[in-house]
Amino acid sequence: MSRNLTADLAADLRTRIVDGVIQPGDKLPSENTLIGEFGVSRTVVRAALTRLQAEGLVETERGRGSFALTPPPHGDPPAPGGRPVASMEDRLHLLEFRIGVETEAAALAARNRTDRQLKAVLNALEEFTASGDHPAHAMKSDYEFHKAIAAASGNPFYSDCLVSLGQTMIAMPRTRLMTGVEHYARDHFEQVVHEHESIYAAIAEGDEPSSSAAMRSHLANSRRRLRAGRQ
Repeated sequence: MSRNLTADLAADLRTRIVDGVIQPGDKLPSENTLIGEFGVSRTVVRAALTRLQAEGLVETERGRGSFALTPPPHGDPPAPGGRPVASMEDRLHLLEFRIGVETEAAALAARNRTDRQLKAVLNALEEFTASGDHPAHAMKSDYEFHKAIAAASGNPFYSDCLVSLGQTMIAMPRTRLMTGVEHYARDHFEQVVHEHESIYAAIAEGDEPSSSAAMRSHLANSRRRLRAGRQ
């Protein structure tokens, strides 16, 4: 019975996160609220949260509560080859794939971008920079930044690739979700902004090697942060 109650509660919270009722970065209802809402014990609530943590949907901070992370793809096309991205290992593999694809896209963008396309990259960068206190907005503008660079490459296959991956190719890490509290969250966000600025500057200068290197460095750093539990 306890296992069924745990599964039911986990399923309800999972649905809220995946459907966007609970957005990335939002705090989940407190243990006491969930106990009252579902009529279950504290043990069941904690077991359900543990299950969601294992799925990468929830991060729990001692003394602060539980927060929603980026859900796995839902309703979007899967990654190339029909493979979903739903685990930490999948996200690491996806970042390796993105390094191969997006470093070349950045180099081509430096060579081929139009003024209009460069402006689109800049607009996405500015929106991302302004989104530090809004994790869901940050994820969207982060994706738009990478998508704009793919479009600026002049090769539609790069754009098609990123569109097929969808916004959930951006794995929102807990350090960017815990905004306005821990210093490491702000430091992390500012580091990502700096990496994006370096990519944009190189593309704006038409410097192909530097554009490629800046993109590779950014995605390699993302992979390192993800391995460290921070993305």
